[in-house]
Amino acid sequence: MPDKPLWQLGAVELTALTRKGEVSASDAVGDAIARMDAVNPALNAVVADLRTEAMERADALDAALAAGNDPGPLHGVPVTIKVNVDQKGHATTNGVVALKDVIAPDDAPLVKNLLDAGAVVIGRTNTPEFSFRADTDNELYGRTHNPWGKHISAGGSSGGAGSAVMAGIGALAHGNDIGGSLRFPAAANGAVTVKPGLGRVPAWNPSQTAERGMLSQSMSVQGLLVRSAADLHLAMPSMIRNRAGDPFHVPLPWRGDALDGPIKVGFTKETCGFDLHPEVEAALDNARDALVDAGYDVVEVEPPLIKEAGEIGYRALMGETKALTETAIRATGSKTINQIFDVYFDMFPPYDGVELLEMMAKRSHFARTWSFFLQDYPLVLSPFLPQPFFAPDRDAEGEDGVNEVLGAAIWSYAMNFMGLPAGSVPTRLADLPKGRQPISVQISGRRWREDLIVDAMQAIEARVGRMCLPLWQQMG
Repeated sequence: MPDKPLWQLGAVELTALTRKGEVSASDAVGDAIARMDAVNPALNAVVADLRTEAMERADALDAALAAGNDPGPLHGVPVTIKVNVDQKGHATTNGVVALKDVIAPDDAPLVKNLLDAGAVVIGRTNTPEFSFRADTDNELYGRTHNPWGKHISAGGSSGGAGSAVMAGIGALAHGNDIGGSLRFPAAANGAVTVKPGLGRVPAWNPSQTAERGMLSQSMSVQGLLVRSAADLHLAMPSMIRNRAGDPFHVPLPWRGDALDGPIKVGFTKETCGFDLHPEVEAALDNARDALVDAGYDVVEVEPPLIKEAGEIGYRALMGETKALTETAIRATGSKTINQIFDVYFDMFPPYDGVELLEMMAKRSHFARTWSFFLQDYPLVLSPFLPQPFFAPDRDAEGEDGVNEVLGAAIWSYAMNFMGLPAGSVPTRLADLPKGRQPISVQISGRRWREDLIVDAMQAIEARVGRMCLPLWQQMG
């Protein structure tokens, strides 16, 4: 048995024990549930407690292992699933009161993949209404809090996932990302994530009654939030297994070919006109120094068209959202979400008609330009946000609030528009007037080369440490 509680083990550490039968799946899952009981009441990260079926599944996994069956790569690993993805027999609410009775008829592909790998779902995590905020609060479940303290938003839209995994509720937390919804909560809570590129993880909700818009299809991806980059290397190969429900899934292996020589990393502190906070600059310097120490060739660069790609991409997404989703938002959304969307539409004037089609077509121009750029620099180290993470409800404070939360996040949604992978890793713990909080950086990379991003995040983590350790010390 390990010398620390099982809930503190990452997926790599845990499966080294569960796959050999040295720790039972039941013990691993039971310890995660006990941790959930201890911390979730204060966090409200998990909003659907699935302990009964989780323990039944863990017992079945133990029996199968005892009978000589081969354990999956994630045998006995406790995980959480976000409430905007289908899990058979449970409500896919998307944080909306009007959707509280939408019961999934089957599992989404990623859920099937995690279960087939031996994972155990212990709960479902919170999301803002329509999963369309960088802060997590709604009238159905209430607010999710950040385990570092209530002075920081838990991020969104996968805020429940980020809060849960960093607090120790499961080793893996599912989330998704259309404009930053994996990377915002990773940055807020100090988790590690990689937003996969377009087509990497099969996606489809069997409960859906209509297909999503074309930009939503091409910008939204599924992924995981973890406490250590190594867990992404372990779990993502299971996540990317092909499923027929997603006809546009690209069934490539997780690991690509090794690159010759030291990998070139383009390094930039570009913030597209926003002020760069000293703590964010220090976090970037920490990441750069760690990569240099690890043997990467880090070169200062001026990345092409990042501001244009971000702004045009988000205005196009707002155009599609206004055309296809606004009616539902206005009819079933809260006063708060409607006020936020008013500001979204003002700050990012939606394209429509022929202009929307032209701007959607321009996506290829930005993606092609970056494909050429990434031939020279397979990885790009940049800010994620130019300032430390914001306070809860900052995006509900009018144009200034939305500008700080979303307007400044150009490095986030530009990657979604171009369909490129991008990771988030914490590299500094800042002592700020309102309290301590993690500061993260972003690493973007070549299409289909999430593995290179995770390698780089591992190299950084090996030198700066894991953010969960000071967090747990603080939580007691």
